[in-house]
Amino acid sequence: MSFALASRFSARQKSAAVAAAALLGAAGSVLGSASGAVAAPSSAKDTARRMMPAAQFQCFSNIVAHESGWNHHATNASSGAYGLVQALPASKMSSAGTDWKENPKTQIEWGLSYMNSRYGSPCAAWSFWQQNHWY
Repeated sequence: MSFALASRFSARQKSAAVAAAALLGAAGSVLGSASGAVAAPSSAKDTARRMMPAAQFQCFSNIVAHESGWNHHATNASSGAYGLVQALPASKMSSAGTDWKENPKTQIEWGLSYMNSRYGSPCAAWSFWQQNHWY
């Protein structure tokens, strides 16, 4: 392939990449707008990060990582504990919303409320977890 042909091909690739980036940027703007368009789903971690003070997130994340591996469908076969925060009985999470079985945000809301009411904060709950391997 000649240098001139390679240069033109490279320019076309660059042009296509710029066009694709512009298109994706426009799609992202629409997805993120308040115009009623559906927003792209975010991870459970991102959701949790937005729901609590930054200083508490890592503690909350540590508990969830140990309890469920951030799997909102995680079920403990022996106890029946369920979800990101392994609620027992699982149905307790219904106090945060009827969609508790499927919605990580509802599970996070319930778990955060539980940690705050029982321990004072996710970091206090994590401190307890480190000593007892449960919370």
